[in-house]
Amino acid sequence: AMGAARVHWTESRSAGSSTAYTQSYSDQVEFLSHRDTLMAPPDNGEATVLQAGRHEFPFTFQLPETLATSFEGKHGSVRYWVKAKLHRPWSTVKKAKKEFTVIEPIDINTPALLAPQAGAKEKLARAWYCNRGQVSVTAKIDRKGYTPGEVIPIFAEIDNCTSRAVVPKAAIIQTQTFIARGTKKQKKSVVTSITGDPIPAGKREVWHGRALKIPPVGPSILQCRIIQVEYSLKVCVDIPGTSKLLLELPLVIGTIPLHPFGSRTSSVSSQYSVNLDWLSTIPEQLEAPPEYSAVVSSPEAEQSLAPPCRSELGDILEGPFFAYIQEFRFRPPPLYSEVDPNPASENIRPRCMTC
Repeated sequence: AMGAARVHWTESRSAGSSTAYTQSYSDQVEFLSHRDTLMAPPDNGEATVLQAGRHEFPFTFQLPETLATSFEGKHGSVRYWVKAKLHRPWSTVKKAKKEFTVIEPIDINTPALLAPQAGAKEKLARAWYCNRGQVSVTAKIDRKGYTPGEVIPIFAEIDNCTSRAVVPKAAIIQTQTFIARGTKKQKKSVVTSITGDPIPAGKREVWHGRALKIPPVGPSILQCRIIQVEYSLKVCVDIPGTSKLLLELPLVIGTIPLHPFGSRTSSVSSQYSVNLDWLSTIPEQLEAPPEYSAVVSSPEAEQSLAPPCRSELGDILEGPFFAYIQEFRFRPPPLYSEVDPNPASENIRPRCMTC
């Protein structure tokens, strides 16, 4: 059994007006290496003879407690596989290989991931070096950690003190970071997005928990030395004639969903199984998400965050994806050892069950 993270990419470099060369960047981290001999030859050195027919050789091995989640990215991957070899006298070695998926549990029922996230930003709208007014935005989300299928309620205020209408937008951005030889390579893509109504000049818009649903995406990868997958919620305002006003709040996409009553004890949160629904929705042929840079419209490389149109969603809503986007309905009941939050008063006479 083997498991490793690998990264590789190339970059073209100029060495003068007429000279260019290609620089390669590669690195690898091994997470798992386990070898077993399922059928050893006898001590006398003779070959072991198997009769014709089917033979099975069961085997098991223990996975380490900390393994990075399986991942396939543009410039790298995290893969795990089991390989079997059959050595035969006077013949070539027969080989078989089977990959398997590993999910690193990320429990969002921790203080760091249950902490609210908030921020504020403002920008002056300028045209021909003249001040055209200011746009400001404040945004808040209830917590930092979410799981696929959950809805993020966005609370925001957008003040438009300019002379033209502005358009507020919000999106979840995935950032893949690949690291090799001290150099980083990043790929950003829009996971999902919403667009608010235009805000007239001199008006204020308030979002009282505007819903943004998280689609099936892989969990965050934060502890791998050469590959990281991070998420953020970006609230932006399109300002005519000026680069976008952009506010970013960090997100962590986990695998163990929120406990209905909050994170009271680690033993309670550990009762939950890892959420693997996002795995079943991944088709064999992955469709690449939109490139972050493909829709950049300003020198500051900010995202336009346009939502998908209805025609693009038609096939998704009718396929296996639709079954996934139901809310988490089957939550385990509270443990019997838990204290009743509303205990009955001692002076209340118990009711007779036969009355």
